[in-house]
Amino acid sequence: MLSRGIELAIPDLNEPAFFDLTVSRMLAQIDAIAAGEEVVVFGSSLGGFTAATWAATRPGRTRALVLLAPAFDLGPRWAARMGPEELAKWRSTGRAAFDHYAHGRKEELAFAFLADAARHQSFPLPLCRTLVIQGTHDDVVEPLLAREFVRRMQGRAQLVELPEGHELTADLPALWRRIDGFLSRQAARPTP
Repeated sequence: MLSRGIELAIPDLNEPAFFDLTVSRMLAQIDAIAAGEEVVVFGSSLGGFTAATWAATRPGRTRALVLLAPAFDLGPRWAARMGPEELAKWRSTGRAAFDHYAHGRKEELAFAFLADAARHQSFPLPLCRTLVIQGTHDDVVEPLLAREFVRRMQGRAQLVELPEGHELTADLPALWRRIDGFLSRQAARPTP
């Protein structure tokens, strides 16, 4: 990216500890990285939901947004997925173990994650142009969530559906060409 004169930051939003992860903490981390600049924000899965939330709650700060399998409807989906008994146990103990896909193992997460997720809009709607790439065979984030987001964006978002799962790794060069084409078109447009 530096060959194009673009600075790229890839933060680990799990830091300082996955146990204390919240959407609000991740938003603050993006604030620190963006440092008042207008930026292009990428996010995948939970990071996609966070990127959309950041762009929606900080109008004028996001030049364009690229979301890969974004985990919209985060709080309600997690609560529904767990069921009442597991949810009550998580609330009472304050901790539960979940699959951490990047680490390839289960890791404990504080109940504060779910409580904080419930404070954020299920479908944050940024003003910037947005590209959403979603796998039609995704078993982690239902494809209908991406479709609903794009519908609500009223023409500001483009949806690309691929016959893949959640990881979207079947053809990374083709994926990047789609993203690069979208970003090239955004560079030619005036800021919304």
